Amino acid sequence: MKRGALIVLEGCDRCGKSTQCRKLNEELAKSGVKTRLMSFPDRTTPVGQLINQYLQKVIEVPDKAIHLLFSANRWELEPKMNDLIKNGTTLVVDRYSYSGVAFSTAKNNMDVNWCWQMEIGLPKPDLVLFLEMNVNNADKRNGYGGERYEEKPFQRQVSEKFDKMRDSSWKMIDADKDIEAVHEQIMTYVKEVLDNVGDKPLQRFT
Repeated sequence: MKRGALIVLEGCDRCGKSTQCRKLNEELAKSGVKTRLMSFPDRTTPVGQLINQYLQKVIEVPDKAIHLLFSANRWELEPKMNDLIKNGTTLVVDRYSYSGVAFSTAKNNMDVNWCWQMEIGLPKPDLVLFLEMNVNNADKRNGYGGERYEEKPFQRQVSEKFDKMRDSSWKMIDADKDIEAVHEQIMTYVKEVLDNVGDKPLQRFT
């Protein structure tokens, strides 16, 4: 059995990741691809519930401790991710380790190497789609400002951290375009990966 692919959508807040993840998941399902939509943080897990309280500004958690919780949330679901991919299910993931590191290192100059240590061993994506958007346009989108990190100065710092960690394998998507144009561009990259990923071993962060 060919394995599924691990496809991750990344970007700053309100760039349209969740909408595009849903559209991608639906499109793949319609075309007969076994697929599952996931998002991080997953707020339904025990750790995820603590993270949700933090993001909703109900509780305060020190910066390093909350980074560990975000990473633990990914590790909570690592066995499930492995099983699904191994059994031929393609995962469409809304945020992943890159967001964890970008958001943490945007705060108080947290060390990037320390932040990445927690991610070592997690499945490495077959495809990273980064939705680029002018941060100044983010507050025009519904719901902006409702959570802890949704402030323009902080989002600019997050954007800079993403810029430093991205490499040539990332596919850059202009998220300022309309929803359908963004979706079409995403599908072009996804089809290419699905055609080639089946015989390749799943990589891990090292």
